Amino acid sequence: MLKVIAAALTSAALVALPVAATAQTAAPAAKPAATQPDKSAKPKRAVSPGQAAMRERQKKCGAEWRDAKAAGKVEKGQTWPKFWSACNKRLKGA
Repeated sequence: MLKVIAAALTSAALVALPVAATAQTAAPAAKPAATQPDKSAKPKRAVSPGQAAMRERQKKCGAEWRDAKAAGKVEKGQTWPKFWSACNKRLKGA
């Protein structure tokens, strides 16, 4: 009796599985139009001078990191966050 119930549940699950998968793939097709943000609702704020300076320091430090890593001059155990911290402090002080 238990085997019959288990077989019935298994077959019902196998029949329901493709139906659920089809329902999931059909739903996202209708969503993109509704989920796109309204670009006119909230304009982006201008970047502050401090943020612009930080981005420039990050670009300079990133270029230094890539050059040093390519040349093999990066110390063993040195990671980007550690390099960035030291480079950022150095550039801020300059």
